Amino acid sequence: MPINTNYKGPDDLPAVLPVFPLPGALLLPRGQMPLNIFEPRYLAMTDDVLRSPQRLIGMIQPDPTHPGPDQSKPHLFHVGCVGRMTQFSESGDGRYLIQLTGIARYRIEEELAVATPYRQCRVTYQPFIDDFTARKGEDEVDRKALLRALTAFLKANNLKADWEGIESAPNEALVNALAMMSPYDPAEKQAMLEAPDLKTRAEILIAVTEIELAKSKTSGETPLQ
Repeated sequence: MPINTNYKGPDDLPAVLPVFPLPGALLLPRGQMPLNIFEPRYLAMTDDVLRSPQRLIGMIQPDPTHPGPDQSKPHLFHVGCVGRMTQFSESGDGRYLIQLTGIARYRIEEELAVATPYRQCRVTYQPFIDDFTARKGEDEVDRKALLRALTAFLKANNLKADWEGIESAPNEALVNALAMMSPYDPAEKQAMLEAPDLKTRAEILIAVTEIELAKSKTSGETPLQ
């Protein structure tokens, strides 16, 4: 999805981000993530982001293997993805409905002590400089293997898909959309997020799907649902 601001590299993004920890939420560059905002601290965050010139939020997952002593402030994975708020509406019952469009991944350097009810972190984008180049590495993706895994997943779960849209989608959009929509655990989603390139992300997605399909055949259940 095109956005009004062209981010050419790390210098175009701020060093400090408000972060939104959300288990299972995977945002990737140029992907689109709808969010239903209702907690007071994230309503406050949204208000502040709307007042900022760039409207940026750093999505990140809590680390379930290291929850920490404070349930309201769990430990975070070190890598997340920053998104620009490209849609906003009010629900009429106190919630905000927003959509983020992913820009680039970031690595947390430190969490800051702040007065805001939401968390803020100093980050670096340098390890993910390729994120600023759209469709980089598309030709390396094994599209046929990806579609085979998708077909098997849909069949196992009695699901249908928009094949016309899938077949016309560029490899980057296809891989990232399927990764973001996948029903897998936070650790598996984090592995896809931290993949060094699009080819590796597709390979992880295929491997995880095949493992889960094999489990469902062994147990006679469909844990992917």
